[in-house]
Amino acid sequence: MSAGLRIRQAEPADVELIFSLIIELADYERARERVVGTPELLADSLFGPDPVAEAVIAEVDGETAGFALWFRTFSTWLCLPGLWLEDLYVSPRLRRGGVGRALLAHVAQVAVERGYGRVEWSALHWNALALDFYAALGAEIMDEWRVHRLEGDALARVAGDNT
Repeated sequence: MSAGLRIRQAEPADVELIFSLIIELADYERARERVVGTPELLADSLFGPDPVAEAVIAEVDGETAGFALWFRTFSTWLCLPGLWLEDLYVSPRLRRGGVGRALLAHVAQVAVERGYGRVEWSALHWNALALDFYAALGAEIMDEWRVHRLEGDALARVAGDNT
């Protein structure tokens, strides 16, 4: 790990930076068209009156290297809160230098310090570099579980079933 690596808490002035990193991540994941949020929505989610997520920025020798963004979850089986790591992204030119490990270690430390029972995330099945990285850390792949999502019209339709 670089001696010049620093992980710092995101601040309101970082919203445009974080949003640009989200766009970079979406491009890498071949899903840029799915980013429909805005920096204003991100600012409200991170720093508004009722923040629902947290983020940190990784810097190497003063240069932005990546970020991690997470939110709190709850496990009924553990009867404890946990963290869902929504995004962990390291700029391609700075990968393999310990930045990703430092970001994940920071998120794990947050969970441990708060007494949370787990940190969870998802990774694309084709992202072998990420999958190998997570496996080397000891992360368990939950093959028996499938992520489900309701959004857009389907979300509205299901919500309408309750009226």
